[in-house]
Amino acid sequence: MLEIRYVWEWPVRITHWINALCIVVLAVTGIYIGNPFLLAPSPDAFVMGWVRFIHYVFAYLFTVSMVARIIWLFIGNQHASWKAFVPWAFSKGRENMWGTFKYYTFIEKKVPYVVGHNALAAAAYSLVFALFLVQIVTGFALYGQYQPGSFWDVIFGPLFGLFSSPGVRLTHHVVTWLLIGFAIHHIYSAWLMDIKEKNGTLSSIFSGYKFMNPEDLK
Repeated sequence: MLEIRYVWEWPVRITHWINALCIVVLAVTGIYIGNPFLLAPSPDAFVMGWVRFIHYVFAYLFTVSMVARIIWLFIGNQHASWKAFVPWAFSKGRENMWGTFKYYTFIEKKVPYVVGHNALAAAAYSLVFALFLVQIVTGFALYGQYQPGSFWDVIFGPLFGLFSSPGVRLTHHVVTWLLIGFAIHHIYSAWLMDIKEKNGTLSSIFSGYKFMNPEDLK
């Protein structure tokens, strides 16, 4: 008999969708800032100004969302815990990572069944979180250039001494495309696992609940 389990708590779901929205808006506006593809009908249209304003607003929103999610790594349930994102540190996690890898590479027909993220996906998400932080740091470093001596310039300005301004800008640009690629894969893999596991993976990020067969967890 199937059991209904509350897996994704509301802070996880909210930050997930805020991050998704921010990635879309920041990617579109960021690409435009780097390569304007709209012609303003007049100087009064202030197209680039509005695009930059939107970019900055969502950058702050993204940062707040990430801070909230990091806090929840330490006070959330076991599925949101930081421990779930470092499976290689635990024997059970390493076993799950290997089993999932064998399923993804068609060596095994059955995927290891877990309640939250499978270990391989969780390990990948830890890298994605790192990319999020890279975007925040490089983004606000670039932002600080426009007002020397400002808060962001003082905090992240030394970054330019290590990587140079073009290096920081290129990093910010490359990571944007990496995150776009991740988003495409994330949607596909969530859809795939929803079909394979038949446990409501897609709907769970809206409701928080998954459907579990206790026998599959043994």
